[in-house]
Order: sequence, then C-alpha cells, then structure tokens
Amino acid sequence: MAGAMSRVDFAPLLADDPVIAVLRAGHAREYPTVIDALLGGGVRAIELTLSTAGTMEQIASLIGEFGDAAIGLGTVTTAAQAETAIGSGAKFIVTPTAELDVIRVACEAGVPVFPGGLTPTELYRCWAAGASAVKLFPASVVGPRYIADIRGPFPDMAIIPSGGVGLDDVEPWIAAGAPAVSVGGPLMGDAFSGGDLVALSVRARQFRTAAADALAQRKTVR
Repeated sequence: MAGAMSRVDFAPLLADDPVIAVLRAGHAREYPTVIDALLGGGVRAIELTLSTAGTMEQIASLIGEFGDAAIGLGTVTTAAQAETAIGSGAKFIVTPTAELDVIRVACEAGVPVFPGGLTPTELYRCWAAGASAVKLFPASVVGPRYIADIRGPFPDMAIIPSGGVGLDDVEPWIAAGAPAVSVGGPLMGDAFSGGDLVALSVRARQFRTAAADALAQRKTVR
C-alpha cells in the first residue's frame, strides 16, 4: 500500500504482559485506584479511553504517577488526538476504527499503534498502513477461528481480539494465534461503581496467568 509506514514493534510492550486492560469510567479522576489494583494483579498494559471525561487532561499526570504501568490511549479517532496523547507520554495508541492518519502519526513517533477493524478489508488496510498489530473489534461476534481465517491470506498479520473477551476466552484466542488480548468489562466488572478492588486484582491475576500460560503452551506445541 502506498504511504505505508515502518511498523513499530509491540513486543517490548506486550511480550511479558499479554493483557491490555481497557478502562472506561465516568471521569478520569476514577482511574488511579483502579490502575493501582490492576498493577497489583500483574496487569501492566493500561488503555485509558477518550470516551471517559477528563482523560486527555489527566493522562500525563497518570503516566507520571504510575511509572510501572505502560499507559496508552484508546478511542483515538484523529491525528490531533494521537499527537497530543503521544506528546503527553502515551506508550501506545488504540483506535476503534481504521484511522490511517492515526497510524501514520504513531509510526512517525515510534509508538505502537493498534487500530480497530472487523472485516478483512479494514484489518488489511490497517496492517498494510503500518499498524503494530490490528485490533479485532468487536471480537465476540466472530470468535477465535476468525484469526485463522484472516491469517490464511495474511499469514504475518498480528491480531489482538477486543470486545467481549472473557476469562474462558483467553486461551482459545491465544491458541488461535493472538499475541495478546484486550479486555474491558469481563476484567473490570464493577470496579468503577464501588466494586471490590481486591477482587479486581484477583481477576487481573487470573487473566494475566491465563494469557501467559496459553502463550507458553502455544510455543511448546510449535
């Protein structure tokens, strides 16, 4: 594809931490205690979202506060948003749709970018444009076999499922070839509505263990 950018390797971000926690809250002021609980459960890759009020204004301070986390920004739909997030220190960028300008900005800055798509056309356009990996969204409507189907014509494509990925789904997705999983509601539960944050840490540990074990098993099989 004309104009394709150099692909930024996502392995340093996700190789040892194959779970991306997606945080959607009423306001960014609710993030800190939840991020702390996720880190306590071993989940380090944290996707804050622009659908949460105040996120762009607070992302830099959150990155400074939680140095052990790899905090990125999701629900990014414009190049300007990507530029601002990267300037604030975002470690990765995620889009819900195939936004080629966002891919370009992230690649030029050397920041991993995971653009979203569902159809073969959307996923290929993102991959050919230089995406670090493509985000299959919403993954729950297709299932793990979809990765094998897509990788038939595109064997090198890295595909991360997002949307409706529960704990029992982690192993099948990674066995199918996913390098990581992106998890929202099934992991977060009621964390942003007064839920037990200790329980959140427990769930985080369960997701991380399931993902790491599935990756290890896949390497053994190979």
